[in-house]
Amino acid sequence: MSTASVATIYRYPVKSMMGETLSEADIGEAGIPGDRGWAVRDEKRGGIRGGKKIPQLMTLAAQSGPAAPLITAPDGDSASASSEVINEWLSDKLGHPVTLWPLLPADQLHHYRRGAPDTEDFEQELRAVFGRLPDEPLPDLAGFEELLEFESPPGTYFDAFPISIMSQQSLNTMNQLGGESQFDVRRFRPNLLVDIPDTDHPFPEQAWVGKTLSVGSVTLNIDMTCPRCAMTTHGFCDLPQDTQIMRNLVANSEGNLGIYASVVQAGKVTAGDSVSVM
Repeated sequence: MSTASVATIYRYPVKSMMGETLSEADIGEAGIPGDRGWAVRDEKRGGIRGGKKIPQLMTLAAQSGPAAPLITAPDGDSASASSEVINEWLSDKLGHPVTLWPLLPADQLHHYRRGAPDTEDFEQELRAVFGRLPDEPLPDLAGFEELLEFESPPGTYFDAFPISIMSQQSLNTMNQLGGESQFDVRRFRPNLLVDIPDTDHPFPEQAWVGKTLSVGSVTLNIDMTCPRCAMTTHGFCDLPQDTQIMRNLVANSEGNLGIYASVVQAGKVTAGDSVSVM
């Protein structure tokens, strides 16, 4: 099989905000400690929300701190997640009323239940969330049934699984096929970016679905492909808003990019570690 290694490790302390790179990371059953450890609640529509509904979140950056993440706005202003004024500060920066929450226990289901949809038309709501045009197929949501009721698996702020993985080769493929669109890793927010230099597969990690992956002292089960949503098309930092990102994904990769994994054996991963698939 092709040789593969970990190119970069990422952690995102606040759901849907820009994150940080790590040279190494412990990985437990709940993923990388501190990854998606906080999230905002929409005080207008209700429910925990991410960039799918509040895209302005993607313009903020979060960095792990001793007690709570430090959040920095595009204007350079910053505030701690534990600040007494964080809710007012975030609401002002986002132009939308929100509160910031750490993870709550999984049995507090009301906290994780989805807020009100933007439309009562279920298909129209899904198309808006996944950025799909009327003539484009919706993603296969088998395996995501729990997420029709909850914003994330209760007890977590993950979209679905604790670890997401993407190859540099998949990004390269989309940049070759995507015309002027920028398929930058920052749009897709994986935990592990892997390099598979001797593959000829356009999306090599897709062949890992259903297999077991060993990296560092960690064992992962590769559960499924990663359907992409409208978040990937929003602009932030130097990346422009670009709906063609989704057009190109639908045309070339069935709207998927990267894979989801769950943790079989906890351990440590270091940038540069080799990856083996069984």
